[in-house]
Amino acid sequence: MATQDEMKRMAAEKAVEFVPENEYIGIGTGSTVNFFIEALAKSGKTIKGAVSTSKESSALMAKLGIPEITLGDLSGKLAVYIDGADEVNHMLQMIKGGGGALLNEKIVASASEKFVCIADETKYVSRLGKFPLPVEIIPHARSLVARKLLAFGGQPELRIGFTTFNGNAILDVRGINIDRPVTLEDQLNNIPGVVENGIFGHNAADVLVLGTQEGVKVIKPGQD
Repeated sequence: MATQDEMKRMAAEKAVEFVPENEYIGIGTGSTVNFFIEALAKSGKTIKGAVSTSKESSALMAKLGIPEITLGDLSGKLAVYIDGADEVNHMLQMIKGGGGALLNEKIVASASEKFVCIADETKYVSRLGKFPLPVEIIPHARSLVARKLLAFGGQPELRIGFTTFNGNAILDVRGINIDRPVTLEDQLNNIPGVVENGIFGHNAADVLVLGTQEGVKVIKPGQD
């Protein structure tokens, strides 16, 4: 029986096939992405450079010799963005931000031609919302935003001792109804003091590479 890490590794190794040679790509954040970075380095594939979404990913890329660039270095879009998810539904909409890099991840996803999500089968759900929804906020707006989130039916909790890459705070919200991910994504981002939230509805994945007990599955939106 495959462990969760083994399923993550299977998905990460398969995702290397989606990386075109001699192009710029985006690389996300998290444990599954770490397996991807290692697999990419071992693959021998040549890329022009990669935009990273976190210091942790940048450090591993540097260690393994993967060249890093910034979005400011580019005139066009990234060929592909590879990242994980905390939850992903059958339309390949996601909750992301468990590692706190949701703002950078959404920026890089929107700058990419194709989004390939890599995950293990425990992350594949029919309905988003069991995983707490991260909401990145301006710190001094915490009380205001928390009250607004309560009005949406959520239970916000400050992520203690955590500051995002951009110097902001995160409220992790439990119990909020995410039956309409794109609508809620917009509604939450319209709250003054909210910088970004972890619903990836507008930036849903184009492909899901899922590590399962039966091996790796490549899933398109709406394909159960």
